Amino acid sequence: MLLSSDGTRTPGTAALFAEPARKGGVPPWAGDFRPANSAGNGPKNAVGKTFTLELPNGSTGKVVVQSLKTGKGGTILALMGEDAPPF
Repeated sequence: MLLSSDGTRTPGTAALFAEPARKGGVPPWAGDFRPANSAGNGPKNAVGKTFTLELPNGSTGKVVVQSLKTGKGGTILALMGEDAPPF
């Protein structure tokens, strides 16, 4: 689930991964978010905005939408995580 600052909830599927942490740092993480069919193309004008990503287990993380790709498989938002990864 992707939550915008105005409270709009966009259901979908996220594929996330983390990089190895730099010495004493927070491990960088990123991934893709595919809005559910019922969500259309996802949030409007999402690129560059910060969202809260909510995972099925209830954990959350802040993400910034880096880009938006639309193709045969639907819309995919490329995410870059902020803070510690929620997984």
